Amino acid sequence: MCGLTGCWVAPERAGTLDRDAECMCRAILHRGPDDGGVWADADSGIALGFRRLAIIDVSPAGHQPMASESGRYVVTFNGEIYNFAAIRASLGDAVPWRGHSDTEVLLAAIERWGIQSAIQRCSGMFAIALWDRQERALHLIRDRLGEKPMYYGAFDGALLFGSELKALRAHPSWRGKIDRAALSLYLRHNYVPAPYCIYENVRKVVPGTIVTFRDRTAAPETTQYWSALDVAERGVRDPLRGDDAESVAQLESLMHRVIGDEMVADVPLGAFLSGGVDSSALVAVMQSDSTLPVKTFTIGFDEAAHNEAPHAEAVAKHLGTQHTELYVTARDAMDVIPRLPQIYDEPFADSSQIPTFLVAQLARQYVTVSLSGEGGDEFFAGYNRYFWGERLWRRLERVPRSARSIVGRTLLGVSPAGWDSAFEAASAVIPKRFHTATPGGKVHKVAAFMSADSSDELYRGLMTHWRDPEAITSAAEPETVLTRAADLPSFGGVVNRMRYFDMVSELPDDILVKVDRATMAVSLESRAPFLHPDIVEFAWRIPPSQQVRDGQGKWLLRQVLYKYVPRELIERPKMGFGVPIASWLRGPLREWADALIADDRLRREGYLAPELIRKAWDDHQAGVTDNSHLLWGVLMFQAWLEAQ
Repeated sequence: MCGLTGCWVAPERAGTLDRDAECMCRAILHRGPDDGGVWADADSGIALGFRRLAIIDVSPAGHQPMASESGRYVVTFNGEIYNFAAIRASLGDAVPWRGHSDTEVLLAAIERWGIQSAIQRCSGMFAIALWDRQERALHLIRDRLGEKPMYYGAFDGALLFGSELKALRAHPSWRGKIDRAALSLYLRHNYVPAPYCIYENVRKVVPGTIVTFRDRTAAPETTQYWSALDVAERGVRDPLRGDDAESVAQLESLMHRVIGDEMVADVPLGAFLSGGVDSSALVAVMQSDSTLPVKTFTIGFDEAAHNEAPHAEAVAKHLGTQHTELYVTARDAMDVIPRLPQIYDEPFADSSQIPTFLVAQLARQYVTVSLSGEGGDEFFAGYNRYFWGERLWRRLERVPRSARSIVGRTLLGVSPAGWDSAFEAASAVIPKRFHTATPGGKVHKVAAFMSADSSDELYRGLMTHWRDPEAITSAAEPETVLTRAADLPSFGGVVNRMRYFDMVSELPDDILVKVDRATMAVSLESRAPFLHPDIVEFAWRIPPSQQVRDGQGKWLLRQVLYKYVPRELIERPKMGFGVPIASWLRGPLREWADALIADDRLRREGYLAPELIRKAWDDHQAGVTDNSHLLWGVLMFQAWLEAQ
């Protein structure tokens, strides 16, 4: 996995290059405790730094920064190239190989085919900083879906870059000022979407792009080497033509190949197992291809609504894995909260960050690499909002917006707790596919957007936290991939459009950020086979009838899973991976939260308008509504601000 960083300064300031780069490296020691290094060229003013978590070729031959055979290129590379053996074979024996790392293969590929062509041949997760000594150019490269992070920013004539913001902050030129427009985006999404950053003058490399600096003080060039939009549109135009059995066989074969490639490691390897469709399918294929029991990990909670451990245990027992589970208390989970600002660098408010960190911490006691099921929901149509949204929009578009607005206000007239009670009382007559852990919150969320004028607006509404962030921050939101016309797909279909929006927004900027920071905080590499480009391209060719059937998503993936695991071990309402933030904010976290959002404190800091926040807090405490999704975002910003 690892972490990279570096700086490009004026040659007259190069006297401290090595020292500054070393300092930046120490800030991300957790990403790579096994080895580290700095390469500097004082004449050019450039330094590259690296911290290594040794996974492939743990010998000194895998040390970074690494120079190409000709000496033209120097690279720091965070991630894994899963098809590096095939690329190495294509390059042939003419290359004087020094070791067997994927980093060396990457450099040789770049020298042979050029940067963009080489990157397009790489299947994997990666963030790359590549210095071209001949052209005196710096290339910052990020993988297709954004599994690995890359920040860059210019301060006082110094260009800084790295895997995490804490590396940039360690440089003496750093000057961090909060970007209020990015703060507005954060309050809407509970994360800061790329390319924006919570700090002014800092940006994230967008997934699937190469950002090239030919001058440290000039604006960079951006090249898109892979387009999520193109992949989605091609797939929808050219769906799978086979029958159900043929499609299942294709997916199963593809999963065996991809997962097999991602099980290659020179260190102990395992998998996260929740007992849900994605992780169970992943582990089932892993175990079927392994001669030894696969190490699997899950955490459990005493709160039944959030506890998936019994389901994971049942699946593990059936598959014969070497399973480890750990039950954690509410206090164990809450003890993670003070660490979150340091772990996540930017304000980040997906509350499942807490159990994700805990399961990563558990796994790291036994393995160095863990596979996980990220991407399964997005690419195989698993989220409830896809098929709920499709059914809802079919009905909504037949009704005038004015009438829908009245219905919405009526639904909002009953508290979420009231809806929860109503659903519980009627559970015997409500179809199983409509069962969910928090029905009241979902009713309120849907009701708030009854007046949407398109399914895209419905999606944005469902994914919104604070509906009017500008009222809180006094700063307008910049455009994102969800609002720019050029980024919208041409195909129809509510499910497919929602899947696409998730692929380019929530997946890279929420889910993958959550997993990267949580696992790297404990020096654990996480791999997500469902994000492999071959699986992504295949998934976009799945026709609607094989995505959602009988009101249930992931139909095709489920058919593969049922070859290995009995249906009855899997079929249950989707639970999610969370913690009871709503009740904690009314109980053990109340004092902590109340202090962070005190009116006088908010006025003194000057970033957030206290009146709206106080009303949301008071309504939540009174049980009028569940505002935890709003308040957690504010609290994570306040906790982050306090830690600066």
